[in-house]
Amino acid sequence: MNVDLFDFDLPPERIALRPASPRDAARLLVVRGDALDDRIVADLPEVLRGGDLLVFNDTRVIPAQLEGRRGDARIGATLHKREGPRRWRAFVRNARRLHDGDSIDFGAGVSATARDREDDGSWALDFVGDEPVELLLDRAGRMPLPPYIAGKRAADARDADDYQTMFAAAPGAVAAPTAALHFTPALLERLAAAGVEHATLTLHVGAGTFLPVKAEDTADHRMHAEWGRIDQATADRLNAVRARGGRVIAVGTTSLRLIESAAGADGIVRPFEGDTAIFITPGYRFRGIDGLMTNFHLPRSTLFMLVSALMGLGRMQAAYAHAIARGYRFYSYGDGSLLLP
Repeated sequence: MNVDLFDFDLPPERIALRPASPRDAARLLVVRGDALDDRIVADLPEVLRGGDLLVFNDTRVIPAQLEGRRGDARIGATLHKREGPRRWRAFVRNARRLHDGDSIDFGAGVSATARDREDDGSWALDFVGDEPVELLLDRAGRMPLPPYIAGKRAADARDADDYQTMFAAAPGAVAAPTAALHFTPALLERLAAAGVEHATLTLHVGAGTFLPVKAEDTADHRMHAEWGRIDQATADRLNAVRARGGRVIAVGTTSLRLIESAAGADGIVRPFEGDTAIFITPGYRFRGIDGLMTNFHLPRSTLFMLVSALMGLGRMQAAYAHAIARGYRFYSYGDGSLLLP
């Protein structure tokens, strides 16, 4: 499909720079077929049905942005995928000043050697020393705010909490699964009282999620792989919910993409551990989910293509036009939508 089909105009003032407070006070656009319903996230216990299951991503964002020097050159690096115990693949700023084998000093006693540049411009960074890389990043790194926020303000101490979900447990993401940012322990208790269950899986979100689609046709776009895991117990729960007539609703496109990677043509979700580069565009037949809660996405992005595959391109264009006209806040710190095909 032509990528231009997924374009739309978004006024820059609609981009949220801070999350709603409290988190579940964020607005929620419920899309059921062609019907649009303006709610807030705290309404979910009344919107969902008893027997539904929400699936959250329990990945934890690491301080994956680094600023360093190679000689007299400033080098910026955003880690996006672990490739080994001490090796991370990274997108590099000022990469033209970098050569294979160069050492980059990130300060705070943290350095890495650049290796194996790929065609997409990314480098492998081999971190020096014996300390766990996570400790090195805690010393030298900072939270990797999305570029559409970082371009308008610097990351600060608030982001260390604001950009983690209440489910964050498994370190490894360089971007938050932002649909889950709207949830609080109190809301989860109210959902449980209404008979709505929840489960978790892990998909370490990579910086590739922010990369623009440069191809003119979706068939020519290459997705970056991300590592994920669904264990046997979680797969069994998802299958049991659907077998008894409940709905599996992914919270976030990351949860959806991993479930769909693990689901067979028969609709059965099986345990999964490894990389996924699944790219979902209109025409895709969904196998493992019955709905999606997600924030509002960038024009021409793979994520807007995904929601258009779930609901239909025309329907999502209408929903986004409604959201813009009604003042919804967009992107990572913005409001949410609940998509029920």
